[in-house]
Amino acid sequence: MPLMPSLFISHGSPDVAIAETEATRFLRGLGAALPRPRAIVVASAHFEAEGRVLVSGDAAPETIHDFGGFDRSLYEIRYTAPGDPELAATVAAALGDGGFAAEVVTGRGFDHGTWVPLSLAYPDADIPVIQVSIDPGEGPAYHLRLGEALGFLRAEEVLVIGSGSFTHNLREAFARIRQNDRQAATPEWVSGFADWMTDRLVAGDRSALQTYRTSAPFARENHPTDEHLMPLYVALGAAGAAAKATKLHASQDFGVLAMEAFAFV
Repeated sequence: MPLMPSLFISHGSPDVAIAETEATRFLRGLGAALPRPRAIVVASAHFEAEGRVLVSGDAAPETIHDFGGFDRSLYEIRYTAPGDPELAATVAAALGDGGFAAEVVTGRGFDHGTWVPLSLAYPDADIPVIQVSIDPGEGPAYHLRLGEALGFLRAEEVLVIGSGSFTHNLREAFARIRQNDRQAATPEWVSGFADWMTDRLVAGDRSALQTYRTSAPFARENHPTDEHLMPLYVALGAAGAAAKATKLHASQDFGVLAMEAFAFV
């Protein structure tokens, strides 16, 4: 059986789950376009831990509504996919073997970086899901290594997903959200950064990608802090050193949230 790809998904604004955007439509078709996994491991930008890696080990994770100010119907959504405590223990052990201080934790539900895209891609919620934390104090090289330690999962029919945002300037995004301007024009500082990152991903230029903070145009404008880009490196690392990137989707939400998605094989 072919190895499972690893994915990077831009999860965007939480209301992508109930909106009718280009990204929403893409995510609705994503599950059917992939081999069906036996389980899913998500490295979410909204699951953070410093100096260690946490792996969610609940058998029946709750749905976390970790945001405010959206339509009431969004808070009524429950993503009821099961967890997989056995897989969580296996992942934590593999991360330990890879040199990470890793531990299984319970009481950690699905944050919106996990349940928003999965509720669209796998609406039946019948595939076990666990989450792996990112470290906001670490950069691309660390998260590439983290992904590499998860690479064995691809041969075990487990889908590794990095869920973050290709661009993530919340001050600029909220200004447009307040104006309800979902179709706002995309400024050059967003498109220039997204194009640079895409070109390097497709070219497999990991050296440039690891120094994106100083190499990419408009890096700080798009990522004042870079925790939302780190899941990309987890997905890239999980696919191995010779991985090829394929862009699956590109659109913009509110003009400044680039919603790119990539597969790595």
